[in-house]
Amino acid sequence: MTRRDTPRIDSSRLKTHVDAMAEQAVEVTPDASSRHLHNGLDTPLPPADLHGSYTNHRPLPTEGIADRHAYIVGSGIGGLSAAFFLIRDGHMPGRNITILESQKIEGGALDGAGNAEEGYIVRGGREMEMTYQNFWDVFSEIPALELPEPFTVLDEFRIVNDADKNWSKARLLEKQGQIRDSSTMGLSKRQQLELMRLFLARKEDLDDLTVEEWFSEDFLKSNFYLFWRTMFAFQNWHSVLEMKLYMHRFLHLMDGLNDMTALVFPKYNQYDSFVRPLMAWLKDQGVRIQYDTIVSDLEMDISGETKTTTAIQCHTGNGDETIKIQARDLVFVTTGSIVEDTAYGDDDTVPQLRVNEPDPGVGSSWQLWKNLARKSPAFGRPEKFCGDVFRSTWESATLTCKPSPLMDKLKELSVNDPYSGKTVTGGIVTFTDSAWLMSFTVNRQPHFPDQPDDVIVPWVYALLMDQPGDYVKKPMLECTGKEILTELCFHLGLIDQVDEVIAATKVRTALMPYITAQFMPRASGDRPWAVPEGSTNLACLGQFVETHNDVVFTLESSIRTARTGVYSLLGIKKQVPDIYPGQYDIRRLLRATRTLNNDEAFLGEGLLRRFLGGTYLENILPLGPDEVTADLRKQGLFEQQMSDLRRLFEDSHPLDTAKKWIQGAIDKLRERR
Repeated sequence: MTRRDTPRIDSSRLKTHVDAMAEQAVEVTPDASSRHLHNGLDTPLPPADLHGSYTNHRPLPTEGIADRHAYIVGSGIGGLSAAFFLIRDGHMPGRNITILESQKIEGGALDGAGNAEEGYIVRGGREMEMTYQNFWDVFSEIPALELPEPFTVLDEFRIVNDADKNWSKARLLEKQGQIRDSSTMGLSKRQQLELMRLFLARKEDLDDLTVEEWFSEDFLKSNFYLFWRTMFAFQNWHSVLEMKLYMHRFLHLMDGLNDMTALVFPKYNQYDSFVRPLMAWLKDQGVRIQYDTIVSDLEMDISGETKTTTAIQCHTGNGDETIKIQARDLVFVTTGSIVEDTAYGDDDTVPQLRVNEPDPGVGSSWQLWKNLARKSPAFGRPEKFCGDVFRSTWESATLTCKPSPLMDKLKELSVNDPYSGKTVTGGIVTFTDSAWLMSFTVNRQPHFPDQPDDVIVPWVYALLMDQPGDYVKKPMLECTGKEILTELCFHLGLIDQVDEVIAATKVRTALMPYITAQFMPRASGDRPWAVPEGSTNLACLGQFVETHNDVVFTLESSIRTARTGVYSLLGIKKQVPDIYPGQYDIRRLLRATRTLNNDEAFLGEGLLRRFLGGTYLENILPLGPDEVTADLRKQGLFEQQMSDLRRLFEDSHPLDTAKKWIQGAIDKLRERR
């Protein structure tokens, strides 16, 4: 799509319906979890979570859009997507959009930099999947990085992934490089009930609760939780509400949790794969970006509940500046940042954190959010997320590797030869007996377009920051790059060859004090909505913005907030689709239930097979390991499960847990009377 100027649109022949649409109230962010699905006169719009081509229509422009301007604070994926939606769906001329960025480069957390001589670096990576409706909507329009027009980033992504299935050969390692069985979730019946209780809990009943407050100590030692916490970067003290949202959002991927078969990855790092092509398209539309600009506060006219932004206060290389906001102009602000105040190290230096210092360059996005929150409670409570740095910190290391024993070990643990260009580890590989809870991954190589043929770029991270290493007797955050590499080599069984590995490897580290701040325990009102209550021309973007059902720490969630803000402020008659409805799909529910039951037949499956086996609906039933469809029609499972049911009632632990849960549900019903 190429467009620099907003064309004049003649809609006169549709005047009757255009006028009717102008009168129609459209809820931009309908909540599918609060609706009863039905067809009727009261449902003129598609269901909230309908995905697909029907929801990808183009709305008509808002009257006078060519004379309005937009200012976007922050050039992360949320800010860049806000500019995209302003242009495509809002019909705003690109030249009317200005992005204000505090760094010298765009992209925010979607970074990727360096070279083979000094070492490459990425602070983190993105595990992606196929149902990111808002994300793929954007990149179905953006020209591809390496293919000619009319191919898009989505087209290119499909070419890379469809013929190169992602999967993990060695998801878990132990005992210095030995593959540990990861075929099942390792959940007892009692632990399965704990998960079921969370799945059925109301969101509003989980305010400020932590994972460790909800689950038993044995659950936190299970394979399931090990897969979960290392894949999503959850800590025991993080929000159990967010864990619940993840369960619903990704229920359709549950049986790919242990082997990563549910994931898709780009060819290159996240900056080159997504930020570069999107930024190129925005600049081609005329969007301006102003770097080295720290926004410190917004001036507002507040009258009762109404809040109108009138100016942006910022600090630039040329001094302080105030940008006046006209009556019909729009402002989009990224509140908080997961990569704010990143400290860097290398082979021989340790990252040194700078947080909570009286310097405009330290914690600027958090300070901006705090300034907004002082103006009104509608902007949330930023201290809930940035107030405990130790609990939101972890560190990553990017390795730039020439051939060495480390590369030989990687070949042994990988799906394909690391030099083949195909899937390598298929996602993170976790050392289960690591005191740091260290993981590493090798994505498709080359990971950077200019990467030499003999170079491989792995990425390493660890969750536990306060424990001495198993070989290097210091916490990771006190280690140099060479010491982190040494600890990695120990867990891979390469300690005798560590000097050879170090000689062939460059290490660059990133210590991030707010990298999981978005997971901190929270309650209603702690995060602002995309358009805070009473705001007439300001929207909030990013990982610290409230949505009905989506999760945080994904590309999709940032883009969702941007799209919501644009549609709401411009009054665009178009809905932002709710999350993929896999949680309501009986096939996914049955498959997830069997997966969580360690891939064994769950209670009641025998009865379902007796009723549905051999019928049109038999394909909704999950197959067990090594089963084929014909096995669904075999007799015997029902009788076996009746015996299992009798044994279950003889086991007091799960029975007591179930009794308590049922009694709690009954008590809640009584309270509602």
